[in-house]
Parts: sequence; C-alpha cells; structure tokens
Amino acid sequence: MNGIININKPIGITSHDVVYKLRKILGIKKIGHTGTLDPDATGVLPMCIGKGTKLAELLTASDKQYLAEMTLGAITDTQDKSGNILESFEVNVSEDSIKKAVKSFIGEIEQIPPMYSAIKIDGKKLYELAREGKTVERKPRKVLIKNIEIQNIDLDKNTVTMLVDCSKGTYIRTLCEDIGKSLGSGGYMSSLMRTKSGRFDIKDSYSLEEVEKMYADGNLDFFVPVQDALPEYPKIVLAEKKAKKVRFGIKINVEGLEIGQAYRVFDEKGDFLVIARQQTDHLEILKTFFDGSQGA
Repeated sequence: MNGIININKPIGITSHDVVYKLRKILGIKKIGHTGTLDPDATGVLPMCIGKGTKLAELLTASDKQYLAEMTLGAITDTQDKSGNILESFEVNVSEDSIKKAVKSFIGEIEQIPPMYSAIKIDGKKLYELAREGKTVERKPRKVLIKNIEIQNIDLDKNTVTMLVDCSKGTYIRTLCEDIGKSLGSGGYMSSLMRTKSGRFDIKDSYSLEEVEKMYADGNLDFFVPVQDALPEYPKIVLAEKKAKKVRFGIKINVEGLEIGQAYRVFDEKGDFLVIARQQTDHLEILKTFFDGSQGA
C-alpha cells in the first residue's frame, strides 16, 4: 500500500497519535504525517503510507486553508485558548474596524514564530524551551495570506470566525494575536480546523473510525494511490527508450515542457516512474517510485 489517506484529525490527540493509531489499524509501520496539527486543532491531516512517505515534503509545502475562531480581549502565552492569560484588554471595536484590520493582513506578511512551535533552534524545539519557561529570539518569517473571508462576527462574545487561505509555514495563532494587537484589543486563537491541505479537502476526509471499519471490510475507497496525490503536477508519458534511461538514472530531456515545472512521469505501460522538474536541458528527478508496485 503506497499512497495517502486524508484523515480528519479529531480534537485532543497529537498528529503522532494519528500515526500510531493508523499503524495499528493497517498493520503498516512506514507511515508519516504532513504538517503537524496541535492537539486542540482538528481537520485535514494527509497521512503518507509506504512509498507515499516520499511525498511528505512536497505535500507539506502545499498551500493550506483554515477555519479559525479568534477571541478578542486577551493575549495568552501560547497565542491560543490553552495558554495562560498574559494581559487582558477592554474590547471596544466595531464590525467595520474588524473587517478593515483583517483585510490589512491579506498579502505577504512577516510573522515571528511562536515559542510554542516545533521549530528547532540549536537542536531544541521551541515548545520544549517554552515549557522550561525560556524565551529565545526568533527571526521574522515571510508568509503569504492569499485571502481571509470573515464568516461571522459576534460582538457579544468578542469572537471572529475566519476562513484563511495561506502558504505553508503560516501560524494562524500568530495571525489572530497580530490582528488583535492591530485592533488594540489583544486576541488569541480559540479554535482551529484545517479545511484544506493542497488537493486534500475536509469534505473528502475520513475519521480514524471510518478507516478502521472500511479496511476491515476490505474497502479501500479512503486510499489515494501515490501517483494521484499531486494532480497539480501535469502527467507526461515517456517512450520506452527514455523510460529505461530514467530507470538507470541517465539524464534525459523532453521537448515542449515548461522550465521549472514539476511533472508526474509515467512509462507507456502506465507505471509511475518519478516526479521530475524540467530544467533548461534535462529533467531533474525529485522523487523515484519505479522500484515496486504503485497504489494499493
């Protein structure tokens, strides 16, 4: 079994917990996740199975979409509701001022990664340092907020629900705090659901319980074969002579391909060979898949 399962992660467990549970369900050790979700977060968590683990880096780099609730009136040490309140504020904002503030964060922005994150500094994860009560300097990182669509504003509860389309590496909890600061009211993330990760959508996701039942029944509809996991990469088919060269690691060039574009490369029999990026005079192989069976 080589491919991806679009898991809808429940609240209260870690991304690694999902890996552990899937290993027990499928009886497969080679499983990894793409893009950590905190225990309090839910939603799309693509799980890489077998040779699908080769896609983890590419899938993690894809754009994301989140449904987030921001609560105004306080700042916490974790930037979400699980943390300790560091400072409270009186909330005196209008719907128009909220809409204006949110809109100002659309585009390329800089974020300082939160202390409660998995980023490593000098070999140690930031959240490990944070739990020791330590704070270290973090350099701002550029991220792209493609769009923010306000779903609801509740001034009685001081909450704002937003649908955020963004690049990889975006911290929604930091976005909530920064929007709150711009309003002068403080803010923290009170809930988070990842609704999209690349091609994987919440509406096509499966709970762990659903996967367990389907697998026990011999139903693999939850499984996306490795060759179908990145449909945004165009498919090309090589004649046998060039396909053979690819298998032997010999550089080839294919006329008419866009320089810089990545492609899914197949042979004439339909076997998935590699993911490769077209350079000026050759195809650069990024990931190989031809040394075994594809799919389930």
